[in-house]
Amino acid sequence: MLGQLDRIARAHTTEQLIEALVPYGELQEVVGPVYEVIVEREPANARALVALAQAYWLTGRGPEVVSGLADRARAADASSLAAWHMWALAESAPRERTDRWREVVERFPDDPMSRVNLADSAASLAGAENDPVALKLAVASYEHLLARASRDDERAALTRALEALRGMVG
Repeated sequence: MLGQLDRIARAHTTEQLIEALVPYGELQEVVGPVYEVIVEREPANARALVALAQAYWLTGRGPEVVSGLADRARAADASSLAAWHMWALAESAPRERTDRWREVVERFPDDPMSRVNLADSAASLAGAENDPVALKLAVASYEHLLARASRDDERAALTRALEALRGMVG
């Protein structure tokens, strides 16, 4: 099947392939090999690099290969939020992952998903390593999100998270 998929991918343009992949978006076993062909053909296509990194991530290819693809995507398009997200997600060490999310938030301060990931990563680090600096970062991040929350369920979840973090201080 992979050989046939490779032949089909090589016979079509990138645009045709991306359009053809839409119904198969959840089938990473299909998406990955097709994006491998696209990335081989267009090594600086940030969107394709991110899609391949995501396919690899979801099929367990490991943080090193995913991080490498995300690095290439960031180099190809420094404004690609998806590339930055994959880069931060791919870091397996908690402290370094928190640092990566902080860098993403600095670059994209209006992206709530980046800030949520920073808050969660910092909270995890604070709990695992009893790190007061990470705890302060987590609290500040959740407070920032709470101040901008527009839905009751968001506010309730953020309030619970803050209460739990503040309980770590005592």
